[in-house]
Amino acid sequence: MSLTSADPGDGTYRNPVLDADWSDPDVVRVGEDFYLTASSFGRAPGLPLLHSRDLVNWTLVGHALERLEPEDEFASPRHDCGVWAPSVRHHDDRFWIFWGDPDHGVHQVNAPAIRGPWTRPHLVKAGKGLIDPCPLWDDETGDAYLVHAWARSRSGVKNRLTGHRMHPDGTAVLDEGKVIVDGDRIPGWFTLEGPKLHRHDGWFWILAPAGGVETGWQGAFRSRDFFGPYEERVVLEQGDTDVNGPHQGGWVRTPCGEDWFLHFQQRGAYGRVVHLQPMRWGTDGWPVIGDEGVPVAVHAKPDLPPQPPAAPATDDDFPGGRYGRQWQWTANPRDGWATQHSADGLRLTCVRSADVHDLRTLPNVLTQRLPGRPCAVEVELRLASEVPGARAGLAVLGDAFSWIGLQRGADGTVDLVHRFAEQVAEAERDAGHPRPAPEGRARLRIEIGRGARCRFSYDLGEGFRPSGQVFSATPWRWVGALLGLFALAPAGQGPAGAATFTHFRIT
Repeated sequence: MSLTSADPGDGTYRNPVLDADWSDPDVVRVGEDFYLTASSFGRAPGLPLLHSRDLVNWTLVGHALERLEPEDEFASPRHDCGVWAPSVRHHDDRFWIFWGDPDHGVHQVNAPAIRGPWTRPHLVKAGKGLIDPCPLWDDETGDAYLVHAWARSRSGVKNRLTGHRMHPDGTAVLDEGKVIVDGDRIPGWFTLEGPKLHRHDGWFWILAPAGGVETGWQGAFRSRDFFGPYEERVVLEQGDTDVNGPHQGGWVRTPCGEDWFLHFQQRGAYGRVVHLQPMRWGTDGWPVIGDEGVPVAVHAKPDLPPQPPAAPATDDDFPGGRYGRQWQWTANPRDGWATQHSADGLRLTCVRSADVHDLRTLPNVLTQRLPGRPCAVEVELRLASEVPGARAGLAVLGDAFSWIGLQRGADGTVDLVHRFAEQVAEAERDAGHPRPAPEGRARLRIEIGRGARCRFSYDLGEGFRPSGQVFSATPWRWVGALLGLFALAPAGQGPAGAATFTHFRIT
């Protein structure tokens, strides 16, 4: 099952079309199919792959990056590092995805089909602070190019775009690079980033946002020569709408020649949700996005064959102990964290850890995106571990976190517990009073209201009872809040047993 589609079935769509944290989206069309990827930062697997036939109804079909490299650097959570702002293209009968790792440089993977097999990451250009890369293969000349932005946090440089000639096989840049757009030279422009490179109507086009993710605008740049000079124009801005930003995204053309633009909006704990805007080319040759340059909330769907309503999956029965594509670990996973078996249910090993009191530091938390609409999250839990201090639960995870679940006591009993930690806290504390769970089982529930305000409750066999105060979910630095399932045990020797989660639902 999935959350509500953005398609009400009346020939229109309602933004956002992806109402969760699909950060920094880029899109490509191959035949009659559209494919989208997004930032995944330090979670694994990375580089999500979404498919649509109408740009409104999307499903998650896989990931292009099974594990992050270097492996040892992503053995523990690095929530704001890893895969930043990928670009997806189709060239020479292959899919290509380029991204910037701000600590290492520009990487790419490629595959003959969207479901793979994908190559291992290849380093195209090494360096600190190289982000938001986008390739272009010029069909007219056979030349290949690469443009990227800069992260000041790593390089001391930002607000500029650097261009390179690139080897046609996508393996390396062929020159030292040149600043082709310097935002410091454009009055009023700052934090220029997220470039997407295109060829259209005899021009080189760079679609790139500036002004910051919460307050900025979408720009367009054009030049007859890749290395410039470029002229610029603002082509999408908030205006009198409630779509702050609006920030970076991708342009795509349908088979019948319609143009559309997908971009994100920063929404606090919900992360970066994705909007679809109509796009056309004005009489002066510049793109016009949205409703004359401001975002639309409701619009007629693209002129494409009707599709059934769809959205990325959220619910999971974990058949045979396998979890669905919507789940990601908070770091590269290790063998044995989740075990397969003959029945339904996610069997998570109670991984021993010296720091069981801070979920933010643990790699073995299985997560999915916090929905952008009010909802209720439910899961059933059974704690089988006999190890004192073993625990398992359902969490809302960000700079602050809160979880509800079960814990084995020193006397062998199991309690229902509810814990939380503020952003500045180094360890959790009780959010509700512990209660005996004689069967070692519980149904857990989080009701997420507007503003990502979370109310926790539990059912020990007598119906749901509320627990604790309202908890306001918080994002990470670049990442929206996450829903998480986990199982832990204190540091020690020997196996620590497991916990089983069943019937995960978001309604």
